Amino acid sequence: MEKKFMKRNSLSGIFAICLTAVITVTACAQDHKQNQTRLNKINEVVKSTVLLNNYQSFIPIVGLAKKKFVSIDLGYKNQIGFDSLLNKYAPVVSLSASKYSDSATLNDLEDDVKFYNTVIVALNSEMASKGKYINFISSLAKNKDVVVALFGNGSALSAFDQINAPLVWSSEDNEEAAMVAPQLIFGGIAAKQLLTKTYSTKYVQGTGYTTNATRLKYTVPEDAGVNSNDLKEIDDIVNDGIAKKASPGMVVLVAKDGKVIYNKAFGYHTYDNLQADKVTDIFDLASVTKTTATTPSVMRLVEQQKLKLDTNVGYYIAKARTSPMNNTSVRDVMLHQAGFIPYIPFHNFVKEGDYSRDSSAAFPTKVADNYYIKKGFFNDFMWPKMLNSPIKTKGAYVYSDISMYVMQDIVEHISEMPEDQYVQENFYVPLGMQTAGYLPRNRFPKSRIIPTEDDKAFRKTLLEGYVHDQGAALKGGVAGHAGLFGSANDLAIYNQMLLNKGTYGGEQYFTPQTVEMFTSKQSNVSRRGLGFDRHDPDLTKKYPSELASPETYGHTGYTGIGVWTDPARNMIYIILTNRVHPTVSEMLGKLSIRPRIQDVVNRAIDKTKK
Repeated sequence: MEKKFMKRNSLSGIFAICLTAVITVTACAQDHKQNQTRLNKINEVVKSTVLLNNYQSFIPIVGLAKKKFVSIDLGYKNQIGFDSLLNKYAPVVSLSASKYSDSATLNDLEDDVKFYNTVIVALNSEMASKGKYINFISSLAKNKDVVVALFGNGSALSAFDQINAPLVWSSEDNEEAAMVAPQLIFGGIAAKQLLTKTYSTKYVQGTGYTTNATRLKYTVPEDAGVNSNDLKEIDDIVNDGIAKKASPGMVVLVAKDGKVIYNKAFGYHTYDNLQADKVTDIFDLASVTKTTATTPSVMRLVEQQKLKLDTNVGYYIAKARTSPMNNTSVRDVMLHQAGFIPYIPFHNFVKEGDYSRDSSAAFPTKVADNYYIKKGFFNDFMWPKMLNSPIKTKGAYVYSDISMYVMQDIVEHISEMPEDQYVQENFYVPLGMQTAGYLPRNRFPKSRIIPTEDDKAFRKTLLEGYVHDQGAALKGGVAGHAGLFGSANDLAIYNQMLLNKGTYGGEQYFTPQTVEMFTSKQSNVSRRGLGFDRHDPDLTKKYPSELASPETYGHTGYTGIGVWTDPARNMIYIILTNRVHPTVSEMLGKLSIRPRIQDVVNRAIDKTKK
């Protein structure tokens, strides 16, 4: 194999061997013996870490939607790793105090945090001996929620006798401690320890608070009983796929027992090999939009009894009442057995005069860079064509994108909100999903978004942050079946919430009964759940993989991604690719990249049961 395909990048919290893996794209070995040593150090740190001053149960932090976080860098040596882990859970801005040399000018730094309501400060015992820092923290705590992470000698606790802000103290002052504290703050790790001796009049023996883990933990495979060596084949499969042009780059994430135990980026954004993939990169999620945007919206409205699965489409959509789909039940739409045709190639209907290279009142809808479709193209042409398309296979399973156009319209009628806004406010922001959403070019630079097709036929441009699906693009990028973008970590958070039966981060998004109903088999004619794809009982199909349990649910996407949750193994498997670059490649399927990786993970986990 050519060396240029062998580069791989790793960033998965504390599962990596070296701290640089947390903050850069430097490759680190994933060796069982080294990781076991690392885990032992982590466990020692956890045993030496105590949560103090948690009078109001502020830790673990809840209510992310109402918080604006800032981390103050006072010069703590492991600040970069500390901030990296904070940002696994929520968007946390880092402000450095390096330009503020004395206590007087720290007032300027305090002024800089005026737009943030939650301040996190890390420092070691030596820094805590400096009055200017203690005074600074004390002043902040008068008007803002402050969380302090203190590392080192417990004698430094006396400096905080007059401060009531929640305080996470570890007697260790090393890389591991800097990566444990943020996880304890956000609930990735539970606080279990009390002070074993007295350090001051306030911090006496037996003081401390205990908490439960409420969010994902970032750790080594061994923390979930998995041998790192048993996952090494993932690297070989991915690198072989890249070498054979299945995709220029990929990101793989595995979570087990609520712990992210594997998260690596491989290859590059394009075959130019100029920009290496990172685990924080944003991918076009294609049809995973169905299960990560439209389906949870439907779940929420069903729970609120605003939407009924056995009511007909015409009840919710006035324009459908004179169409063939009027008497189709919402349940059949969600199961892909409403009889809708699979797909309408709307881009083939675009003619000269329908689009412009510049935006204007007549051409307001952006489809891609330098491509704008005329006003009303969706409402006047696309939507009527879908509503009036023939019902051909009612009662049979025929996978159809039209189904999720329909469900999007129903969601928007009931919620009285555009779907992109609805999912942001109800799910992504409160869950701490920082990249997930539609229209990523409105929120992120191109450099963070993986390019998809070099579209020479329709849009005649390289698609960078614009949805690959042509119909979703013509709708303006926000569609029920496609248009969502996001990172592997975002998908892990969302699917862990489902695996938790509807709860995450101390908040409940769905009842267990709702999650069970939508993700379990609900059709008499297919393997499908409501919105979700599932394990195929026809074992000859080996779908989604040969060893996947019958409980497995999830979805794939045209861009080459796959997201699968296996409750039997308490596992989440995510693979993100851009197999449509520069044009659509079939090698991902021919090489069985997705199922082969899934079964490497399945075998590694199954060994832990023996």
